[in-house]
Amino acid sequence: MKRNIRKVAVLGSGIMGSRIACHFANIGVEVLLLDIVPFELTDAEKKQGLTKEDPQVRNRIVNDAFQSTLKGKPASLYHKDFAKRITLGNFDDDMHKIKDCDWVLEAVVERLDIKKQVFENVEKHRTKGTIISSNTSGIPIHMMLEDRSEDFQKHFIGTHFFNPPRYLKLLEIIPTPKTDQSITDFLMHYGDLYLGKTTVLCKDTPAFIANRVGIYAILKVVDSMQKLGLNIDEIDKLTGPAIGRPKSATFRTSDVVGLDTLIKVANGLYDNLPNDESRETFKLPDVIGKLEENKWLGDKTGQGFYKKTKKDGKTEILTLDLDSMEYKPKTKPKFATLEASKQVSNLKDRFPVLLGGKDKAGEFYRDSFYGLFQYSSNRIPEISDELYRIDQAICTGFGWEIGPFETWDTLGVKKTVEKMEEAGYKPNQWVYDMLDSGADSFYRVEAGQKQYYDIDSKKYVNIPGTEEFIILENLKESGKEIWSNAEAGIIDLGDGIINVEFRSKSNTLGGGVVEAINKGISMAEEKYRGVVISNEGSNFSLGANLGMVFMFAIEQEYDELDFMIRQFQQTMMRARYSAVPVVVAPHNMALGGGCELSMHADHIQASAETYIGLVEVGVGVIPGGGGTKENALRVADRFQDGDVELNALQNAYMNIAMAKVATSAHEAIDMGILRPSDGISVNRSRQIADAKQAAIRLADAGYTMPVQREDIKVQGKTGIALFKAGVNGMKMGRYISEHDQKIADKLAYVMCGGDLSYPQEVSEQYLLDLEREAFLSLLGEKKTLERIQSVLQGGKPLRN
Repeated sequence: MKRNIRKVAVLGSGIMGSRIACHFANIGVEVLLLDIVPFELTDAEKKQGLTKEDPQVRNRIVNDAFQSTLKGKPASLYHKDFAKRITLGNFDDDMHKIKDCDWVLEAVVERLDIKKQVFENVEKHRTKGTIISSNTSGIPIHMMLEDRSEDFQKHFIGTHFFNPPRYLKLLEIIPTPKTDQSITDFLMHYGDLYLGKTTVLCKDTPAFIANRVGIYAILKVVDSMQKLGLNIDEIDKLTGPAIGRPKSATFRTSDVVGLDTLIKVANGLYDNLPNDESRETFKLPDVIGKLEENKWLGDKTGQGFYKKTKKDGKTEILTLDLDSMEYKPKTKPKFATLEASKQVSNLKDRFPVLLGGKDKAGEFYRDSFYGLFQYSSNRIPEISDELYRIDQAICTGFGWEIGPFETWDTLGVKKTVEKMEEAGYKPNQWVYDMLDSGADSFYRVEAGQKQYYDIDSKKYVNIPGTEEFIILENLKESGKEIWSNAEAGIIDLGDGIINVEFRSKSNTLGGGVVEAINKGISMAEEKYRGVVISNEGSNFSLGANLGMVFMFAIEQEYDELDFMIRQFQQTMMRARYSAVPVVVAPHNMALGGGCELSMHADHIQASAETYIGLVEVGVGVIPGGGGTKENALRVADRFQDGDVELNALQNAYMNIAMAKVATSAHEAIDMGILRPSDGISVNRSRQIADAKQAAIRLADAGYTMPVQREDIKVQGKTGIALFKAGVNGMKMGRYISEHDQKIADKLAYVMCGGDLSYPQEVSEQYLLDLEREAFLSLLGEKKTLERIQSVLQGGKPLRN
């Protein structure tokens, strides 16, 4: 049968339930969020004369939980208005409403008896054939089926979201022996296409895949730390971005998530895995027990492995000394191995350097990674029949860039097996069988598709579900790169579409990237149908190469700066005015020039998680690559039949003046950065493929190069006077500095078309010239140079 998910019921409004409800609302689904009726009145309710029968009392738990979620940071919703898609209620009065829901998802407390009670109630009201799932993180799925009907059992499955559901991509799908195969297949596809998740099929084993391997990895780090006498600061230095893990590394992550969560999962694994060869690793060290006794559970209790304090009015972070159990000033450890690895920008090339280190860091990496490799190999086929599922789960659930098997590949499988044996970490027999068969890696790329070694067939097989993804790295390995320089490359995506990929540090838009954009458009005009500008970096682009701008400015090389800005503006206009469609696909941070490039595309195919904005004011200038011009143009276009509405112009002005950044693609529409016609990809893995299809659609529709604009209505002195009055008021109230005022006045001058005596129409080039002149003049200001220097040296904007 064909299934459509129009309405979902989420049962349980705690941290997970409310956030899961929000993510369904994010994708446009109507949600019914229910929780229990309170047992007692609060003192406040008694004072108001309320009774247990009053609706506000009966829905107090769900109301309070949902409001707490809405106030939480980071936001669970793409846009605050999406909260309207969620209806609140309680189990006693509103459970009958689940009959209209296509999916009933349980997210109540982790107790089997309570879950069974909820499912008994669900059985009375659900419509036959609807999906029922549990979001449990540890209770075996099959144990929840006792006394349930055959139809319930056929449609019941585990769907384990990771917290926070909006941001973590993993969705573990755990069928029982009685789950109908069509339900499993549907949710694997639905989670990927609609919820934007990496859906990983799991066996019904303790903690499933991600927590089983992820918690082992954390505790193995602690084990290696104790063996080698390392401390918390040293471990968090070694286990963060240097190895492709989150900046919060090991112990800071534990503080953020809550040590009680780690303890609960680890204890559950120790108790439920009597035959696990590494079971003792899950036995928590005594120091963790002391932290639990002291209720030092991390951020939720104010202290854990780290503690924030105030000293001389400034926040200071102290680190726990595990020997003395006292907090001491944070240190900045240094290791020769880490210093050597800094020269290697590519993560996969970095691992041989890290594990080859001769110091204590190298010892730590070898011990912890060899243990992880052994453990991962031993989990097949216990928790998964396929090795790629372990890598997918751990990467998307714990934020690793590459998983255990892919890391092992970077070191050479055979060579690493020999070293593992020497260190006492012999892998599972199937690894030896794989090597004996002639296969020397866990993964390979064939015709642009990533394949994994299938243990049963002893062959390489395409990773299921990825056929529709475009992965630039795989295309490069398959020889599809057709041009490159030191900062960028051009890759043939097929079907007449090519892709310009940035590879500079932080994907900044320096000379090499500008050259690649122009080259890509020229090549496409000669031989292809369209251009996509996208990359697979952690951020789309952090803007212009600020270091180069600062160098020219400090040397007062204004002719060089003028040339550089002109060239950048011309490149933005080349993206707008070319003979082929140009589609830009921003993701994560797209700031400054990254935002300007996006705004000049024929179509933006944004990731839902796009943080985009014009932030140049933070370094003492205004947007100089067409961003100021484009905002003026877009406001004028909104009011083509009449005068420009000054409120709309002021909103656009304030977005730039306050360096406002959208916190989702949907917010970017509100800000006028994305147009309603632009696309949003919920699944980042599908974004480049979506962008390619957008380029094809534009080409197929008979794309014609637009004509440069000469008809942009600007306000001249009328608008400038309005803005200056507001800016002067902020300066008088000491909300902004004198230099802020100077920047704001320059911005107003450009957006209003300069010193024109009355509102009139001007050209794009006219506005670009004003913008460039204002940008250059601000680079001659000492305070602007101080701001740029502050960002370059410490990454923090200076308010001067």
